[in-house]
Amino acid sequence: MIARRRCLAGIAASPLALALSASSAKSSTGKSDRALSKNTTVPTPADIGFCQDMCVHHLQAIDMCLRVLGRQTGGSVQAAAAEVLQFQAMEVGQMRAWLTDWGESTVPPEYVMSWMLCTTDQRGMPLSSMPGYASAEAMAELSRLEGLRAGKRWLELMRAHHEGGVTMASEAITLASSEKVIRLAKSQVTAQSYEIQQYDILLSGKYG
Repeated sequence: MIARRRCLAGIAASPLALALSASSAKSSTGKSDRALSKNTTVPTPADIGFCQDMCVHHLQAIDMCLRVLGRQTGGSVQAAAAEVLQFQAMEVGQMRAWLTDWGESTVPPEYVMSWMLCTTDQRGMPLSSMPGYASAEAMAELSRLEGLRAGKRWLELMRAHHEGGVTMASEAITLASSEKVIRLAKSQVTAQSYEIQQYDILLSGKYG
């Protein structure tokens, strides 16, 4: 999972790079005010909706990790769960900070995905219908299983969860307006697509 660390390290460094770029542009062209204005545009419904929905999506992924960490599920799943927990918790903190700055709610929504325009209901769809979102029964089963069976179920659930996350993040890349939201969405597509590949390897081997 080192690739994920490198990917997110690059994203974390990007605000500094942007600041240096803006400073250089100001001294050489005098156009930095317009560049800065673009970076601080009032967030659109897609920016806000993506952050709210991805936060609640991440929170379930964190719950999945907590249900297997410290148990005898095999070292590969323990490492993968620790990785997901660390980075998705960090991303939740980042998105909630943005929502707070924008004066928007950080309370997990009951209806989601309206920003993707994928439903005729203006409220969006029920949280339980969110792509990749595991059912209460599946989460309870994960808690009950033991050993490699629990590890296999975690991989299956997290793989589906990541597929849903990639779908959402891919839409945000197209629909969002905030540069920082788009950067985060791109990093999520890269990281979670990579992790799906790793889960497939595990599911075709030790956890098959």
